[in-house]
Amino acid sequence: MTAKVKEREDMQLVPILMTPAYRYGAMTPWGGAGLAKLGKKIPDPRTGESLEISVLPGLESRDGEGRTLTELLERFGEAMRGTKVGRTFPLLLKLIAADDMLSVQVHPDDAYAGLNEGGKLGKTEAWVILSAEPGAQIVYGIREGVTRQALAAACESGGEAVRACLNRVPVKPGDVYFIPAGMVHALGGGITLMEIQQSSDVTYRFYDWDRVDESGRGRELHVKKGLDVTKTDLHLAACAGETTPCEGGSKTVYIREDAFTLERWHVEGSMKLGSTPEHFRLLCALSPCSLVWDGGAAHLTAGQCVFLPAQLADTALEGAADVLVCWPGK
Repeated sequence: MTAKVKEREDMQLVPILMTPAYRYGAMTPWGGAGLAKLGKKIPDPRTGESLEISVLPGLESRDGEGRTLTELLERFGEAMRGTKVGRTFPLLLKLIAADDMLSVQVHPDDAYAGLNEGGKLGKTEAWVILSAEPGAQIVYGIREGVTRQALAAACESGGEAVRACLNRVPVKPGDVYFIPAGMVHALGGGITLMEIQQSSDVTYRFYDWDRVDESGRGRELHVKKGLDVTKTDLHLAACAGETTPCEGGSKTVYIREDAFTLERWHVEGSMKLGSTPEHFRLLCALSPCSLVWDGGAAHLTAGQCVFLPAQLADTALEGAADVLVCWPGK
């Protein structure tokens, strides 16, 4: 069943199952068919991203009636977004499937993006590894001892000089990586993940593995801006998480930062969701389960994403499953 937004007298809303927008083809030359394995109706054999909860112009997610998330937010206001969430929608949730290495990139913080990108938000994000082929790796920061000056010189030389500066980390399903603004990173081939990020399209690409298109042209690089915002001293490990039992299962907290909170909820039986008047929540199912509310229900498959309005009608997750849940702020 497709959940529809229903307005109650007290402005309590039901969960909204979202239809994603896609980035594919020349936009994601590293993409493949990995998202199809999650049941996504990919538009191209090289589909890299499904933007599951998005207000980016031209890449907006929609509800079951075809309304964009922006239209829904405008109609339902604080009952949907929350009393402490401004009119600028703060988050974007996407799924990424890579057959090849993504470009080596870095994102600015809010201050730099505001000054240099027309007032846009910066981008802090996190990755949750959903699947990974044996030996799959990500680039996660710069190797210890590499200075900004050394990185700049490597970018001028290109090729192996840049590769020698990169910290590579093997990954496995279930790993969680926090990527604050200023941290150099790149997703490796053979990996599918969920990404939660600030709602921004600002990315500085300073190396693309010497990749060229059919005409022999490489993608645009942004070396100067990338070096401006890179923090070479960011050396982080995968997020360990802290688990506590709760009614209906347990909750594991991975990230509590100004940009967003990220948790994994393990459901055993029935877990009530309740309202969170201050903010909305975004949910991504990792395994099949059901959402049940007064007058309706929806079966979620792995990889399906849901918008939970701030003023949520009585709703529960049912089954034996894991879901990822995130919301703005701490």
